[in-house]
Amino acid sequence: MVTTLATREELIGMRNPGHTVSVEPCAKWVRAMHNGQFVADSKRTLLMFETRHLPVYYFPREDVRMDLMTPSDTVTQCPYKGDAEYHTLNAGGEIVEDVMWGYPDPIADCPDISNYVAFYWNKIEHWFEEDEEVFVHARDPRKRIDCLPSSRQVRVELDGVTLAESSRPTLLFETNLPVRYYLPVTDVRMDLLTPSEKTTRCPYKGMANYYSVRGVEDGEDLVWFYQLPTSESVKIANMVCFFNELVDVYVDGELQERPTTPWSRR
Repeated sequence: MVTTLATREELIGMRNPGHTVSVEPCAKWVRAMHNGQFVADSKRTLLMFETRHLPVYYFPREDVRMDLMTPSDTVTQCPYKGDAEYHTLNAGGEIVEDVMWGYPDPIADCPDISNYVAFYWNKIEHWFEEDEEVFVHARDPRKRIDCLPSSRQVRVELDGVTLAESSRPTLLFETNLPVRYYLPVTDVRMDLLTPSEKTTRCPYKGMANYYSVRGVEDGEDLVWFYQLPTSESVKIANMVCFFNELVDVYVDGELQERPTTPWSRR
């Protein structure tokens, strides 16, 4: 909540050059479910793309259970979209504060989202694109996953110890991320790995489980695999992958440069 609101002129003065906001119509049937009730159900959402933000679904108000929503006193301000007003959800007696927001009077050069609202993804229990449940955030149609079997020679080392060596990797190419080398379990020194309790989710690949490398400094959660990946990533099911930001990967005998990503420092 903000107590002192900036004027529109002041908001516009806060903008960073190069920051963009755009929307595209989405052909998918998108639904949001909480406490067993569909609180939003639409075949005519907009997908918003904004610099340094994940894509966000905006629903027409007519496709939202507004009878379950109560306006709150919260207002936030965005230099690129204007003043956001919030609503609290009551789904079968379960209250979720400030779960939904909208811009009823967006700034002039913002796309017209005046009749649309959006939800905090992690405050809603279940999200569906068509009949498939989606996790973490809305999928970006500009992002692509390619899983390609290969006969390249891949060797993974850490502190001079070979952790894996394979001539039958599957290479995963994902938009804006480094190549990932998924290796068969039989080509990995599983005796050097110990299961971790950590799990993460990816909207494009599914839920990942992790291993740590025994007896190595910073070896915690260094390795992951997808036991039941999504359909587009089924080729990497149960194959093992190492953070190439944190280990030495040799491909056809050539040491690969460690990429710089958010996972370079954990």
